[in-house]
Parts: sequence; structure tokens; C-alpha cells
Amino acid sequence: MRTLSKTAAAVLLLLLLAGCWTNKDINHRSLPIAMGISYHAGKYALFLDIPEVSESDSEGIQVISDTGDSINKVIDHISMNMESQVDLLHLKVIIVDREFAQNGLSEGIASIVRSRHIAPKTMFVVCDEPLADFFKHMQARADDNNTAIYDFFQKSAGWSPDIAYTPTWRIFRSIHSYTHDVVIPIVKSGDTTIIRSTGSAILKNGKMVGRLNNEETLLYNVFDGMNTQGKIEVMGHATVQITSSRIRNKGTIRSGRPQLKSTIRLKVIVMDKRGDPTDEAIKSELRRVVSERFEAIIAKARHHEADIFGLGQHFRDELPRPQLADWRTKYLPRLQIELKVNTVIRNTGNLKT
Repeated sequence: MRTLSKTAAAVLLLLLLAGCWTNKDINHRSLPIAMGISYHAGKYALFLDIPEVSESDSEGIQVISDTGDSINKVIDHISMNMESQVDLLHLKVIIVDREFAQNGLSEGIASIVRSRHIAPKTMFVVCDEPLADFFKHMQARADDNNTAIYDFFQKSAGWSPDIAYTPTWRIFRSIHSYTHDVVIPIVKSGDTTIIRSTGSAILKNGKMVGRLNNEETLLYNVFDGMNTQGKIEVMGHATVQITSSRIRNKGTIRSGRPQLKSTIRLKVIVMDKRGDPTDEAIKSELRRVVSERFEAIIAKARHHEADIFGLGQHFRDELPRPQLADWRTKYLPRLQIELKVNTVIRNTGNLKT
């Protein structure tokens, strides 16, 4: 019996490798890449983006939508009416409309996490237009790329350092944290491209309270410790690319007021020059640009009482838990930050100077 079982397994593997059986033949599952969720007047509306490949190898997407009282109920209803089971474990992106994000994602996130049907690393995105219009545009352009929304957020494909990268588990953590909020990307239909980035949403306790533009998002990624490879214009005379970044923070409480000393070390390469600026001039201007943008981001965070950098984490040893509960409202607006930017020009890229 053991020999027969191994033989059967070997034959099955050969059939799969030869393409005689497809994943659909075995599992009878639909594998959506993206799911859209909107919430209005007590009802959830869901959109599933399912790539299709026909026998003639022509590509496209199938967009299926339905409404209901809860996310799980809508998913069950869609699966019931399809010829194949909906498998959300392969879901890559969850897209919510702006109204849903502004009203709060806490209930939706909790429902998704409790169901365990969706992987916690699934990306979360805000759509800057009605989801019906967005998915209609995606379906119309599916002949160009039926996995465009997936590729847009893949670091090995279309992801750009100007775009936030926030999985579901980070949003869930932020909802239940006193000292850590997040930003998530905002997109809409493109005019000449399939998708266009319009910045990032600032989420406080799972609710969208503000926005960052793409340039601010780049700096957010840098300060968040993400090696972005992003490009920054300095003085209008040069473009530099960040190759690596390292940040050190030290927080103290003095006279009841939090103080943070931050040192960021940037390694950059000069991509191009216009005119003849010196390396010292480029480094000086880069420090000024980074400092000004950081201050602008911090000003937005203070205004919305959203700790998107998780700065309160550096004061957990200084403040007892009951006081940490007031971090966003009492301490963050009064936080003093001393930022030091060290810049190293590693080389000049492809230029000879």
C-alpha cells in the first residue's frame, strides 16, 4: 500500500507539471487578487477582482460585487452564487473608499482578522473615487494587465518609494496601540496609466484623519526605516537617490514634557547635476529639504494627534501605562524634537566629475 501511494503521488505530480490538470480542476476555487469594500448607510458593498485566462490565453478580469450587513455575510453570499469557491487566502490588496476610511475601519478590520480567511500581510489601500468607477476602469483596461493592482504594490514590480506600504496586521496593531498610528496609500484610476497614486492617508485608531502627499510619503518611508531607493530634488540643480538610511532616537521626559533627539544618516548617490554645485552644497541643501519636510509631516501628525512614526514607543520606559493612554492628546502635541541629518554622498552614480 505504501508503494502504491508513493506511485500515485508521483503520477499526480507529473500530471500537474505537464499541465494536464489545472488548479481550478483540482480545487474549484476562484482566487481574487483585490477586494474592494465600501460602507454606506449600514450596508457593506464588496467588489472582487478575479483574473481570468481563457483557453485561447486571452487575459481579463471578472469583477463580482454584492452588498450585505457584514463583510463575511457578503463573501458567503458571493461564494454561494458562484460556480467555484472564493479563496481569500491569496488576496493581495484590500481597497476601501474614502468615506469608509473617514468613518473608521476598526469594525471592518476586526471582522477580517477574526475570520482568518484573509492573510494578515494583505495590503490595505484607500480609493480616491467611488469603488464602482475604479473597478469598472480596471476591468476596461484588463487587456493591458489583468494583475495591475497586484503589480502596483509589489516591490519587485511597480512599487515606488513614494507609495506607503501597510499590511493589514499593522493597521490592526495601531487600532489597539496608544503610541503607534499608520499611513496607508491612496490611489485612483489613472488617465494614461491604469492606476495613479494620490498620496497617503493618515490613520488614527483606524480612522482617516488627514493626508500626506507623495513627497511626504517618501520621507515617511525613510523615517519609518524602509530602504526606499527614493529620489529627492535639491536646489533644482541636482537629483539624489537614497541608497540606505539609518535612524537613532532617544527620548526623555523633562519637567513633564517629552523631548526626542533623532539622528538620521542618509547615504545617497548623485543621479544628475544641473550647473556645477559642489558636494557640500548638495549635502547642505539635502539636509535642509529633509528637515523641512519632516517638520511639515510632524506638524500634520500633531494637528491630527496621530503618531504615525510611533514616537511614543521611545517613551514607554519613561511613562507608566495609564499616562501612555494620553500620549496622542497630552504628550504628542507638546513633543520637542531635535533632528540631526547626516548625509554621505557614496558616489556620483553614472556621472564622472
